[in-house]
Amino acid sequence: MAQLTIDVNGRSYAVGCEDGQEAHLRALAGQIDAQVRQVAAEVGPLGETRLLLMAALMLADELSAAKGRTGALEAEITHLREAQSRVEEAAVAAIVSAAEKIEGLAED
Repeated sequence: MAQLTIDVNGRSYAVGCEDGQEAHLRALAGQIDAQVRQVAAEVGPLGETRLLLMAALMLADELSAAKGRTGALEAEITHLREAQSRVEEAAVAAIVSAAEKIEGLAED
């Protein structure tokens, strides 16, 4: 397990993570740091715990909204796949019908 130090709002925290995940953890810590600093700039000085709580709630809200958008997009993809299937079936039927008409003309 890797050990590293991350900085959030000017404070250092020692954390552990799976080997190879250090860069990802640093990027996540950067997002949290940015959110904490935004909260601090908007609401003024708060205790460290309340500041982290507010930042966590804001990030959770963003995650919830993203999940909602993802769900809507997945539903739209399902709808489009169903529509594509119907169009393909109609195209196949049209081709079969045209082939039958051509065969009928060729027999005459």
